[in-house]
Amino acid sequence: MMRALLVALGFLTRIPVPSRVFDDARAQRTSLAWYPTVGLVVGALLTGLFLVLPREHALLSAALTLLAWVVLTGGLHLDGLADSADAWVGGFGDRARTLAIMKDPRSGPAGVTAIVSLLLLKSAALASLSAENAWLLWLSPLLARSALTAAFVTTPYVRSGGLGSALKDAPRGACVFALLCAVAACIACGLPGLCALAAALVVFVLWRRACLRRLGGFTGDTAGALAELVEAAVLVALAYAG
Repeated sequence: MMRALLVALGFLTRIPVPSRVFDDARAQRTSLAWYPTVGLVVGALLTGLFLVLPREHALLSAALTLLAWVVLTGGLHLDGLADSADAWVGGFGDRARTLAIMKDPRSGPAGVTAIVSLLLLKSAALASLSAENAWLLWLSPLLARSALTAAFVTTPYVRSGGLGSALKDAPRGACVFALLCAVAACIACGLPGLCALAAALVVFVLWRRACLRRLGGFTGDTAGALAELVEAAVLVALAYAG
């Protein structure tokens, strides 16, 4: 159990974990159920930072929090967002071409534009959080990592040999339980939490529909795009809910 948590923590963040845990195939499979927990850890750290930064400098505090966010996660999902944006624009609706572009490590104009636009949106949403809802920032990383768990539970993974291959056989029962806990956490937060959950669900449904139509499933890059889009949508929902 602890090994699986460490695998999830080491993969989704830059928090140091013993390298030997990644040699455990069972821990890698079961790590998917711990993704929401890692999201909660990331969210707690970022929320703590955001709350101690001065509110009178809202834009600067938002930028510093976002910078810490990128450093803590290593920009893992931003890379997926960029690759997905390039592939969706350059793929012209063709599955094979879309998959090929996503394997290219270079970022094109669509990818750069997607990253810049999303970071601007996140920063603006953070700066717009009311004092009452600022402590709910943790819902954004939590729901984003929960969306990744939901993706593997509900949607085919189409990239053979990709980073997500080991997660295809993750225990469904544990994953569903983790997702239910995330939903319960949102409900416990009242109306803002329900708004955050609704935003995450809308993004997930639209993302899943687009992936199934274009690819017949999803890849690690599109999963990264999902995480980033959910994070942004939840922050916007919390900003407007305040």
